[in-house]
Amino acid sequence: MAVKIIEMISEDKIEARVREMAAQISKDYAGKEVRMIGILRGASFFMCELAKRVTVPVSIDFMSVSSYGAGTESSGVVKIGKDLDDPIEGQHVIVVEDIVDTGRTLSYLKDFLMRRGVADLKFCTLLDKPDRRVTDFEVDYSGFVIPDKFVVGWGMDYAQAYRNLPYIGEVIFE
Repeated sequence: MAVKIIEMISEDKIEARVREMAAQISKDYAGKEVRMIGILRGASFFMCELAKRVTVPVSIDFMSVSSYGAGTESSGVVKIGKDLDDPIEGQHVIVVEDIVDTGRTLSYLKDFLMRRGVADLKFCTLLDKPDRRVTDFEVDYSGFVIPDKFVVGWGMDYAQAYRNLPYIGEVIFE
């Protein structure tokens, strides 16, 4: 099956929106330190760009949490492949995700992390697909709301390919 990628959101638009989101996070957390938890692998590109632009102190950690595997549809089963390296008790935590689709993964993660005694917990995503929600999950910081399309770029992949695209592209299967 051939794959074609059509640009959906340009690099310039993404970079401008990341700056806006970082400014909002900096304002919301003025005088505090933020722990950003990136969800591997997709959010790593976005989180690094976001963290560089946040003006309050930031520490980072990563988790591997997935409900996809190698497919294009959520399996519905959430798996933690890598837990945090450091404790988060009492910290101001922002979970950074590349895309929120069904909401299953982040709903699970919200309960999982709240049990660890965080001071507060917010969720930040580059892309949001609210039309695909199967859970009642709201994102605190959302870059772009997109239609129900399969996308790649800026860390998002199709079978581990296309993560390094500097724009968000829609995947067309031919």
